[in-house]
Amino acid sequence: MIVTWQGRSRLTECLDAVADQDRPHNTVVVDNGSTDGTSAVLARHPSAPRVLRLRANTGYAGGLSAALRLVDTPLVAWLNDDARPHRRWLAELEDALLADPTAAAASACLRLEDGSVQSLGVRLTADGHGADIAADPAGRSGAEPFEVFAFCGGAALLRVAALRSAGGVPGEFFCYYEDTDTAWRLRLAGWRVLAVPAAGVRHLHAASTGLGSARFHLWNERNRLLTLVRCAPAPVAARQWWRFACLTLVLPLRKLRVPSPVPGTANFRVRLRSRALAGAVIRLPAAIRARIRAGDRPRRAALWARWAGR
Repeated sequence: MIVTWQGRSRLTECLDAVADQDRPHNTVVVDNGSTDGTSAVLARHPSAPRVLRLRANTGYAGGLSAALRLVDTPLVAWLNDDARPHRRWLAELEDALLADPTAAAASACLRLEDGSVQSLGVRLTADGHGADIAADPAGRSGAEPFEVFAFCGGAALLRVAALRSAGGVPGEFFCYYEDTDTAWRLRLAGWRVLAVPAAGVRHLHAASTGLGSARFHLWNERNRLLTLVRCAPAPVAARQWWRFACLTLVLPLRKLRVPSPVPGTANFRVRLRSRALAGAVIRLPAAIRARIRAGDRPRRAALWARWAGR
């Protein structure tokens, strides 16, 4: 599944690379209400992808959630429209999952245009952030798959039955943390997640939202708080919500100090943080319901003890 919005300038390269995969597959593209001619690009592409056109922009998470009902295969790939997978990308991910029946998701190796590794998967920080990892934490080199906490949603392959059983994709997130949240719920259901270094992808990264933009930080902060409620041990979630709220309240006072100890990035703006917190509060009842459905309190604690801060 490829989710696009205003993707006319980058979608052809993505579709060309997907069509060139050496493993049989079907291509579904979710057009999130684009108005820039994206529909014409999709209509004339020789691969003739199946297109799901949505009336409004539901974000990456919303697009994935909407398209999941169309999937009738055992495996489903998630792919950003600003990604160009190598020819063996799909085959490497599929082989890794088929070789490990305990794994529900496999994460590709995303590289930036300069060739540096952007992500092999996602780690869980000590305060509950999902952070990209650029190398095997155990220091191993080579192309063999290894276990990570979560997959990077920009280019990954998942077992459809496991995904649906775990509650699907959190479409209400709009964008960001849908991968960490989904992987966390898969782990709560007893599944593992793999990183597959041989599954290479070139990635522009945040071509739609702008890396470091206010929107980027707004969705990141809000969705981290929601993911913690949905997945983390209750004391962890409560502590991180409290810390986020307290820091938001004291930021104006900290900015009065000279020199100011407050970073200049958008996620330290009081207005943005207040919007993120308000958005999380509005979505809190749904997050609590998702937590109750996931259940398994002992496994929450065990997963946190094993993965947080590593």
